[in-house]
Amino acid sequence: MKAGVIIPQGWTGEYDGWDPRKAWERSAALAEEAEQLGFESIWAFDHFHTVPEPTDELTFESFTFLTALAARTQRVRLGHIVLSNGFRNPALVAKMASTLDVISGGRFEIGIGAGWKKDEWLAYGYGFPETKERLDALGDSLAVLRAMLAPGRATYEGTHASVRDAINLPRGLQQPRIPIMVGGNGPERTWRMAARYADELNLDNMSVEDLKKNISVIHDRCAEIDRDPASLSLSVHMWWQEASDPGAKRSERIAAYGELGVSRVQLLVRDAATDDGALEAFAEDCRTAGVQLAIGALV
Repeated sequence: MKAGVIIPQGWTGEYDGWDPRKAWERSAALAEEAEQLGFESIWAFDHFHTVPEPTDELTFESFTFLTALAARTQRVRLGHIVLSNGFRNPALVAKMASTLDVISGGRFEIGIGAGWKKDEWLAYGYGFPETKERLDALGDSLAVLRAMLAPGRATYEGTHASVRDAINLPRGLQQPRIPIMVGGNGPERTWRMAARYADELNLDNMSVEDLKKNISVIHDRCAEIDRDPASLSLSVHMWWQEASDPGAKRSERIAAYGELGVSRVQLLVRDAATDDGALEAFAEDCRTAGVQLAIGALV
């Protein structure tokens, strides 16, 4: 089992009142520390406004944020948790992802979901389609991403997204392609899309008890298309509000996920914005839970 750190970027108000340059330098320092502590990956939210309500506080844009963090790190994998599909043309996402994979030396992963934060969509002029339409659009986007990351020119005709003889070079460094992670808890649509298009399904703060009930459903979604369920990795984004306190409760929850076959957990260590010991405390909880951190991997 692996563990990743969601790097503070202002979305939860942790940088309220900060000078933007100082906030960025703190985020970069935390990414470097996460790597030194042996965490497997670092992640960024894809949001424009703070949560739960939009306030006049800084929130760094995720793609540029991760690109800069790629230059400040050497080993950790990088990804979004998760991209809001409606914010960017999926062919452009594939192009950006491919470039970032080269910049990072083959460390990038595409995490994507249907999107949900209505105030951002409306404020930035995207509208806010009904859930069904957002999920339909996600399906088309996943098909475009797979086509753009495959050898040769990409062609796909969808209702919400299309590509026609599109060239995507370079396609990144990873073989056979950059991994794709689909985020969401919807068993009918999202999990079927993950089974069809993704390497990993990221569950959003699903409890251990609910995961026990749903493992068989996830396996069924793979079986529907004759896919080996073992080939679809599972990860869990643990919400910082429910998992921010160090100690037995957090480590026990991580260990329980591992026993159910979860391949990695990701957590925003929000207190790390101001607490120099917060990342080390999370690392200790991970070690207690049996997570192997890559200490000593950097030369």
